[in-house]
Amino acid sequence: MANTARFPAPSAPSIRLCLGVTGHRDANPAFSVNRGAIEEALAEVFDLFDLVVAAERAANPTKAVAETRMHSLLVDGLDQIAARQAKGRKWELVAPLPFGRRLNTAINAHPLNADEARFLLSGNGVCSAATQERATVIDDLVDSARLFELADRDALIEHLYLAKLSAPTDVNAAQAYSFAASERVALAAQVMIEQSDIVVGVWDGGSTSFVGGTGHTIALALSMGTPVLWIDARNPRNWHILQVPEHLAALPHVVGEASQPMAELRALVETVLRPTPGKTMAHKGDHEEGLKALDAEKWRPKSQFIWHGYRRVEALFGSERMRDRFRNLTIHYESPDAILTGSGQSQIEAARNLLQQDPGFVTRISTDILKRLAWADGISSHLSDAYRGGMVLNFLFGAFAVVGGIAYLPIASSEQKWIFAGFELVLLAGILAITWVGQKRRWHRRWFETRRVAEYLRHATILLTLGVARPSGRWPRGTQTSWPEWYVRHGLRDVGLPRVTITSAYLRTALSDLVLRHVAAQSAYHRQKAKRLHKTHHRLDQLSEALFTLAVLSVSLYLGLKLAGSTHVIDKEVASHFSKLFTFLGVFLPTFGGAIASIRYFGDFERFSAISEVTAEKLDVIAERGALLLAGPDDLISYAHVAELAHATDDVVVNEIENWQSVFGGKNITVPV
Repeated sequence: MANTARFPAPSAPSIRLCLGVTGHRDANPAFSVNRGAIEEALAEVFDLFDLVVAAERAANPTKAVAETRMHSLLVDGLDQIAARQAKGRKWELVAPLPFGRRLNTAINAHPLNADEARFLLSGNGVCSAATQERATVIDDLVDSARLFELADRDALIEHLYLAKLSAPTDVNAAQAYSFAASERVALAAQVMIEQSDIVVGVWDGGSTSFVGGTGHTIALALSMGTPVLWIDARNPRNWHILQVPEHLAALPHVVGEASQPMAELRALVETVLRPTPGKTMAHKGDHEEGLKALDAEKWRPKSQFIWHGYRRVEALFGSERMRDRFRNLTIHYESPDAILTGSGQSQIEAARNLLQQDPGFVTRISTDILKRLAWADGISSHLSDAYRGGMVLNFLFGAFAVVGGIAYLPIASSEQKWIFAGFELVLLAGILAITWVGQKRRWHRRWFETRRVAEYLRHATILLTLGVARPSGRWPRGTQTSWPEWYVRHGLRDVGLPRVTITSAYLRTALSDLVLRHVAAQSAYHRQKAKRLHKTHHRLDQLSEALFTLAVLSVSLYLGLKLAGSTHVIDKEVASHFSKLFTFLGVFLPTFGGAIASIRYFGDFERFSAISEVTAEKLDVIAERGALLLAGPDDLISYAHVAELAHATDDVVVNEIENWQSVFGGKNITVPV
């Protein structure tokens, strides 16, 4: 029975608006001329954000709506203006820096020469008051922000930067530094975009080809599916919401148009703070979505025997050893408390080893991610058993009802037929009861929804530890509802970026202890699953064919006896004597053959096997790429490479979920007809 007192639902994630900002530096002509108007336009937009967030908080007092979070690279110009406004509004400020903090300050303080740069880097030497003042401004903002420092290429960037300053007329030195630094800025901008629901960009509408520049960042955000609020630096009263990359092609047509789509912006923010209502809401008044969906579920510490039908089919037909086919299938679900010392322990230990700078972040992963994973996984496993096990019972009950209704023929008289009719009635009523309860309680859809939550969270520790996230526009959408994606996205957003300095050593450990260990375990799981399901499909197919073959033989034998009797080869009474038995076999064998075939069709074991096989192959490719990276020296293990492998792992998981849903999506629980 449920044990909700012992294992209550984990606390729901806080809902927050996460912004990214990008814009021109002070040196940009349009920006410098219109600086005051830009500050006013930015304040007006931020006022609207605050207004919508406050309205959501007031409308849903039980919903934890956290303060808005802003992500900024904190360079001079727009970034620093936005950061100061964010601080004034008590927003949380997070800075994904393209370099380590010291190098970042040294570069963005714009030292006049190599000596000033060395002073900013080491504190030795002399530096002008103006340069020190610019460095102080940066440091003050950095001190108030949570820093995610991409320092894995600092040694190379520092060398190139000092070489450029030491030889100001050397074009090659300038280009070498510019290319390397721009690549790092673009990488930090990607981190910012992935962590943001909306990007606010102040841009003059110029080129998008300068890597790491404002135009490039806006184009990158749109290509990743993140909407951009574009404020025209030439006319700050003119701003538009860009949703897709093609909007950039239309900019020349709207530059002269005064536009402030407040209603559209408000609606955009509201879609971040609220889940998109599912189609089921139209006809299921008792259907919960969003934060209430998991809270409404009841925890069961173990699986229930009555719903083991589907897993028993897998055990009977997919196991190699006879004892495994009849083993006890009861599963004790891992509780939210037990996961921290159970299946999640290795991930937590690896994260704790990496994030010594931010131990509180590991605590949040434990409480906000792994406990929700255990809860959703246990709920989903029960619903999976109920839905799939219920359908298996329906198929078997249907077959037994048909066979039981005529079983009196070879073993009882017509006067005793009512006993068999009663047996048939009970089974038919059982089918209707299972179907009614399954539809009423939405076993099928709830299983889909909670399984999506669990699978998204299963590899979340890897993503969070590396500061990697699926962009808001690239989350899949369910055909019936999208609250699981909304729930998980806000859960990951709530944890956010760790306060950490990313080094090559950090990346090597994260790759070996988190990414590749998880990939190897998941690959082994999917290969074993593919093998088991393939055998299940093949053996069910064989059994179904055997039953139909026996049915043909049975009918053929009866007709042979009838023919032999009519030609006086044997006594006519022989066929008459066995007629009821052959009638029974003529119903029994094809009925159960059809039931077995129906279970095989419903279970789609072969397609699930193929999905798992493809998933394992994709994971093996990631493992091979990771092994090649680990075989090289530390200075060749870059954040870009490791983040790409984390993204690839995330994509494999999402694709597997989508493929899995495409198989079972239309197979609602129903009567076996």
